[in-house]
Amino acid sequence: MCGIFGVHAAGRDVSRLTYFGLFALQHRGQEAAGIAVADNGRLTALRDLGLVSQVFDEQKLRGLQGQVAIGHNRYSTTGSSQWSNAQPLVQHGRVRTVALGHNGNLVNAAELREELHAQDVTLHSTSDSELIAALIANDPAPLEDAVASAMSRLEGAFSVVALSEGKLMAFRDAHGFRPLCLGRLGGDRVVASETCAFDLVGAAFDREIGHGELVVVDEQGVRAIQAIDPAADGALCIFEFFYLARPDSRLDGVEVHGARVRMGERLAREAPADVDLVLSVPDSGTPAAIGFARASGLPFGEGFVKNRYVGRTFIQPDQDLRRQGIRLKFNPLAEVAGRRVVIVDDSIVRGNTTQQIVQMLFDAGATEVHVRISSPPVIDQCYYGIDLADPTELIASTRTVEEVRQHIGATSLAYLSLDGLQAATQRPESELCRACLTREYPTPIPEPGTHAKLRFEAARV
Repeated sequence: MCGIFGVHAAGRDVSRLTYFGLFALQHRGQEAAGIAVADNGRLTALRDLGLVSQVFDEQKLRGLQGQVAIGHNRYSTTGSSQWSNAQPLVQHGRVRTVALGHNGNLVNAAELREELHAQDVTLHSTSDSELIAALIANDPAPLEDAVASAMSRLEGAFSVVALSEGKLMAFRDAHGFRPLCLGRLGGDRVVASETCAFDLVGAAFDREIGHGELVVVDEQGVRAIQAIDPAADGALCIFEFFYLARPDSRLDGVEVHGARVRMGERLAREAPADVDLVLSVPDSGTPAAIGFARASGLPFGEGFVKNRYVGRTFIQPDQDLRRQGIRLKFNPLAEVAGRRVVIVDDSIVRGNTTQQIVQMLFDAGATEVHVRISSPPVIDQCYYGIDLADPTELIASTRTVEEVRQHIGATSLAYLSLDGLQAATQRPESELCRACLTREYPTPIPEPGTHAKLRFEAARV
């Protein structure tokens, strides 16, 4: 997950533009935020744990002056939620200084870490992201060649923004696991994880950054370099379509909101429910619920009041925090009393949210609570940037649909089929990674037990 943003704009307040861009991408990570700026080649970075609004204020933004800036919202997949792992991180190498923000996850981080340690390269974090910066900062080749060389060494998912030698760089892995796009702000250039960030800062979408592509922006303009060969098939994360991305973003030219509405419409045809009212789990489940109601001819209702000051419970780093967050986040309305309801949500991962929501609806007087999920069961972990952790934590990994239904306490439960989800995205199967739903991974994956999130904590270099 994670949100990244970058801007090259001499004469503009680049730190403030980055601040607003990160606001638009807050849904991609809530553990830490940071901004790095380059002022005539001199790098300054400010990062801390917390939301964008908690990390930055007017005084801090005024202290971040320059012509180029990058920003990052962190959602941890390698390394704990601590200050040293916040980004953009800054690596002072033997050759150059690099500030870098990374969205994704490397599957060969252990090997790279051992190699850098053997070269006496000092690492200050336990994340895999610092490894990318260290490879670039210690390579004696010219900057663009050093980035291309680093890209060729990385295995797994990486969408990256970086600053070095006064240049803004953005690059993406050969499979395109995580989104990354290029935009225009007048004559200036911006990059972001999602197009919704362009809308907030007044930029226009230009294009997706290609698989294996490096984009460099400096005073001479924009250069696009095919740094590594793209994979034969793309692998944009299908989780982006049904949960992660903001509904007002576009992924590979597909509006996310429209795709989610189509998921709900298909779900209504595949698994209809004899109920009085269609409800959603706000906010990510709402488009699919609208589609379900539309296709089934049932009324759509607001079943919950959502506390907008509580973030995404799925991306809380701790299980107890997730459980507490669910209770803080939703409260059912009296409208459900005495009625048969169907609740539409985008996914069931661990089952905590769904189980408590079902119980809330029964406690509020619902006579039947049917659950419809606008994605197939999530059955295995992700190695490419989503903290699905050990499969034993995934409720559908070893349970049948009926066993999941019993666990969450619903009257009935049905998931959208894989074919239905694929059709709703309007993208071919060959362009998407569906591994968490199918166990079919597009790259070789680590040996069992070697990919733990905190695997570098005890052996910190």
